[in-house]
Amino acid sequence: MSKEPMTREGFDKLQTELRQLKTIERPAIIQAIAEARALGDLSENAEYQYAREKQSFIEGRIADIEDKLSRAEVIDISKLSGQEIKFGATVLLTNLDTDEKVQYRIVGVDEANIEAGLISVSSPIARVLIGKGVGDTVDVRTPGGSKIYEVVSVNYG
Repeated sequence: MSKEPMTREGFDKLQTELRQLKTIERPAIIQAIAEARALGDLSENAEYQYAREKQSFIEGRIADIEDKLSRAEVIDISKLSGQEIKFGATVLLTNLDTDEKVQYRIVGVDEANIEAGLISVSSPIARVLIGKGVGDTVDVRTPGGSKIYEVVSVNYG
């Protein structure tokens, strides 16, 4: 069973979602199933079918989150430092073709949100950045073609 790196924020967010699912969503769907059953014939009962599908989704998500939390390796980014890019780094890059600057923070798989500048540690760009430092250039292969970036800064915290 491999460990899955994540930030404290990502771990806390998953715990909050798990608590919400177990204490609010699960009891609500159990109640909805009971009410739908009371309506009679289950074979043509759309409310019952919907409630059962939703229950299946909730139970699957609970199992998924519990698995991720059990394998989590919470990394305290505030204790990291240095100029080498690793998990938790906030990296400022310059696209050498367009001079456009982009900033990304390397986070766990479930925390990724490209619009917020959070990229998964397993993403193609994060994989080529790991181990690099300020002044290094990286060639990132994307579906839209290859992009060359220069590392401008590396920060933690």
